[in-house]
Amino acid sequence: MGVIVELALPATEFQLGRILAMQEDVKVTLKTMVPLGGRSVPFFQISAGSHEGFEQQVRDHPTVSDLYVVNSHDDETLYGLDWEIDDDTFFDSVIEQNGHLLEASGGSDTWVFQVRFRSHDDLSTFQQSCFDGDIPVDVRKIYNPTRPDAGPWYGLTTPQRETLTYAVEMGYYSLPRGISTEETADEFGISDQAVSERLRRAVETLVTNTLLLTAAEE
Repeated sequence: MGVIVELALPATEFQLGRILAMQEDVKVTLKTMVPLGGRSVPFFQISAGSHEGFEQQVRDHPTVSDLYVVNSHDDETLYGLDWEIDDDTFFDSVIEQNGHLLEASGGSDTWVFQVRFRSHDDLSTFQQSCFDGDIPVDVRKIYNPTRPDAGPWYGLTTPQRETLTYAVEMGYYSLPRGISTEETADEFGISDQAVSERLRRAVETLVTNTLLLTAAEE
């Protein structure tokens, strides 16, 4: 059964962290890494700060061959990066243990990752590889396993996950409520009823694949 680990790593301890290191307070979010022609092309997003200075700094890195804008909205920009991958103990260890990168974000000092492994044994082997390679991985949380067929997001579809995350962040479940279903609907370009149904299904799926599963096993 899978296991999800949240860990922290200094930006200087892996190649992509060194490339994307910022001198200013800018958050970098790694969205995905797509394998193309035997190499991994990272797509990442930054918000606020000086995009021009960031772009020049990344392009000046000796391993970077191209940096391009995928799309831009308000103060957030999504980039793609072509690079020459050096030996990287951290990412190599994740790949060797069939780890799946769920989330990653950071800046000039520290990055935080969420990685899913197929088993606790794979996670232990990954940790040992980092230890042997002197990679100072700080394990912060280990999440309860979910059903093997639930996928990396506890069975949530991308629209369900994005809508539920937005609702929580904007205070939909707070008292008093910080945002309405109508306002949430405007954000995603769907109807008020569709938002309510999406949130209902998301919560049901999340509970089924986490709390109910754990209770049944206990």
